[in-house]
Amino acid sequence: MSSNSDLIITVTIAKSWLFPEASGAPETPEEIANSVFECYEAGASIAHIHTFYLLDHEEEWSRTLDLIREKCDIVTQVGMSSIPLKGRLEMFKLHPDMLSIILSHHDEAFPSGDVNRIHTREELQEYCRLCRKYDVKPEFEVWHAGSIWNLTYLIEKGLLDKPYFLTLFFGWPGGTWAPPTTQEFLARLAVLPPNSVYQISVMGAEQTKMAALSIMHGGHVRVGTEDYPYVYRNILAKNNGELVSKIRRLSKELGRDIADASAVRKLLNLKRSQ
Repeated sequence: MSSNSDLIITVTIAKSWLFPEASGAPETPEEIANSVFECYEAGASIAHIHTFYLLDHEEEWSRTLDLIREKCDIVTQVGMSSIPLKGRLEMFKLHPDMLSIILSHHDEAFPSGDVNRIHTREELQEYCRLCRKYDVKPEFEVWHAGSIWNLTYLIEKGLLDKPYFLTLFFGWPGGTWAPPTTQEFLARLAVLPPNSVYQISVMGAEQTKMAALSIMHGGHVRVGTEDYPYVYRNILAKNNGELVSKIRRLSKELGRDIADASAVRKLLNLKRSQ
């Protein structure tokens, strides 16, 4: 597992699935790039991007990534792991630094509707092959212990390169829900394979408590409007930079410095996006 290195902050700037009262998520490539740069200046070293507005428009995705790269060297992580692999093949050709891949199935429940999608081990193996072919680092979503079983399966087949970058999800509603508690956090950590670098994603007010746990245990933190758009209880963040700054302050108070993008690229063996 990750050592007590400098803290990686990932920002996810997409709309809030669970809190529709949060508005103003960036939509155009220019708006997305500006929001990412604001978060980069606040301390984020990874930008998790999945704007559903652009999913069917490869040229828009390409422009978005190009604009981000023109502004800064933040690590680009393309999301929307709920989409089947065949719907994401073009993304590899755009050479993002990372691609989000769920290690289990999707079973989520939001005000806008349920998400139920099966992702097979055959699909996971093909993801691994494509990531190696295009030099894209997989970011694996770990929702429960079964996700870790699938991760170990891929490792034993020799399909993954160390270190393994994982996001542990807590509090996301639906059939893959896991409680955002200390007990669940420690249980998940206990079964992570060696050479894992992990961050936490929490949907709900428990985010700050869970972030502190991750920071103190040598893990990392994902934050942003997609996960939890409130900077404090009952106070919506003005922007994602404010959410990043809060985690940066918390990490400083707990004695950890913040990793910049170049440190993340070195830690995860990433190649600079061209």
